Amino acid sequence: MRYTWAGGARRWLLACLVCLMLPALAAETPSPLTPLQPLIDATPSGATLHLAPGNYAGPATISRPLTIEGGGQATIIGDGRSTVLSVSGRHVTLRGLRLAGSGESHDRIDAGILLEGDEHRVENNEIEDTLFGVHLKQVNASRIVGNRVTGKNLPPGLRGDAIRLWYSRDNVIVGNRFRRARDLTLTNSPDNRISDNQFSDGRYGMQIIFSPRLRVENNRISGTSTGIVVLYSPNLILRGNYIAHALSGGGGGIVFKESNDALVENNEVLHCSVGLKVDAPPQAEGTLVVRNNRFAHNIIGAFFYGEDGGHRFIDNRFEKNLTAVAISAAGTARANVWRGNFWDEYQGFDRDGNGIGDTPYEAYLFADRIWMETPMATFFRNSPAFELLDFLERLAPFSLPYRVFQDAQPRMR
Repeated sequence: MRYTWAGGARRWLLACLVCLMLPALAAETPSPLTPLQPLIDATPSGATLHLAPGNYAGPATISRPLTIEGGGQATIIGDGRSTVLSVSGRHVTLRGLRLAGSGESHDRIDAGILLEGDEHRVENNEIEDTLFGVHLKQVNASRIVGNRVTGKNLPPGLRGDAIRLWYSRDNVIVGNRFRRARDLTLTNSPDNRISDNQFSDGRYGMQIIFSPRLRVENNRISGTSTGIVVLYSPNLILRGNYIAHALSGGGGGIVFKESNDALVENNEVLHCSVGLKVDAPPQAEGTLVVRNNRFAHNIIGAFFYGEDGGHRFIDNRFEKNLTAVAISAAGTARANVWRGNFWDEYQGFDRDGNGIGDTPYEAYLFADRIWMETPMATFFRNSPAFELLDFLERLAPFSLPYRVFQDAQPRMR
């Protein structure tokens, strides 16, 4: 009797242990992937496919009007060899999806989402572990809003772009968060609006090439080698952007090259190698208007290279930069117009109390010119030897110093 009871107790305890372990065993067993393409093919044009929570197998293709709703709980996993989800045609909406697992080919531009066509919507999706995030290829009048994109864990030069626009126009890129990617790139893509986005841990915060008439507003870029680079793209508006900690890559916070008639307004550029780097065109027409910006804690506040220039700098703040303004050679940017800027190095007075200095602010080239002409001397720029040489040349100059610029109405506060 004792043996029978003991055996029954052992069997009862074993059954209890199995019941307790079943949920853990089930959790460790990966859920099977549901093929996504048959579900897309079975959904009528113009209808909405509501995906149940779970994992779905990509890659998949959509080529007609359709809406896919994931509710934040449906994950599409690629095969690791191609783009996860490809869209063409018109009027496709992707909302509340999680996408992961693209390939790693730059030649194929393996991405989380590839868009082609017009009037698409990509909203509130989470894209991770993809080479490129969202690739817009000849896409017009579409909205990319509220997405979170995290690239593959690769060195910056081997990553893909978080978002890439190619021959795409009239699109709205708003409220996205991009992280761990190479660049945000726009090529031959005019008339787009890029606003209220965040990008960190990348190479170029934003690279704009042959893409005129963009509105780039209220974006936040930090921890990249270079902030916003504008190449051959006239008539831009850069307004209200925050750019910080761009200290490598040979660029700076904001860089312009042959991109005329731009407005640079109300931006804040902090702790960069160069706050604003601009070429000076041979003619005075087609110049930049730079106003109400703050350039602070940069190695160089503003740097100019090229010809005479003619850009207009109005009501900006230059604070605690190692060098406020530098030029590539004597005579560069001498046609620039400076008015009403604040200079923390200004040592004048305001006897009438109107907030404007009584005497102009002028910047001259003394011994600090050495590091501009000899880049290898940059390391010693703030050394005691350089400081002493600069002091002696200011005290008793051996030759007439060159005046870089003059602000006739410097702000006192």
